[in-house]
Amino acid sequence: MSSIDHIPNVEFLGDGLPFVGRIREIIEVIQLFEDFEPDELEGLARYMRCYRAPLGTEIICEGDAGDFMLLLLDGSVEIVKKDIRGLAQIMATAGPGKTLGEMSLIDGEPRFASCVALDSVAFAVLDREGLSRIITEEPRIGVKLLMELLMLLNQRLRSVSKQLMDCVEARRSRIR
Repeated sequence: MSSIDHIPNVEFLGDGLPFVGRIREIIEVIQLFEDFEPDELEGLARYMRCYRAPLGTEIICEGDAGDFMLLLLDGSVEIVKKDIRGLAQIMATAGPGKTLGEMSLIDGEPRFASCVALDSVAFAVLDREGLSRIITEEPRIGVKLLMELLMLLNQRLRSVSKQLMDCVEARRSRIR
């Protein structure tokens, strides 16, 4: 049982196969899965479970242990990070097609930020056990998925590095 099953107000809708149409519709248009064939998308959906959560539900909680990533199918979430004073700061919003929680899925470290439902959201979950099963049972899909996740995390690291350098330059300009 993954940690998603312990979140209050989250309704389990079943495994991903009944939702394969919506999952395929979403992931065919997002860059993360652009190299996947339709049969590979269906294979991936077999390892996912789908949920619904109402407005205000904290789906991912900063600092919690995490063993899953989610793919938003419907609705949107706010991504919130506590600052050094412990005050919640909105980092971004995410809607259908966005994936969240990849870092903890891969490294098992505590969640970096929280994700709170801005309306009713439906999402597909891939937990670490499902990822391990994909790698073992469907190695072609598993390798493809890991490569896509690696590229996504790499892109995010580059973006954050650029933002950091912009901040460093702005600070340097103010000091001069």
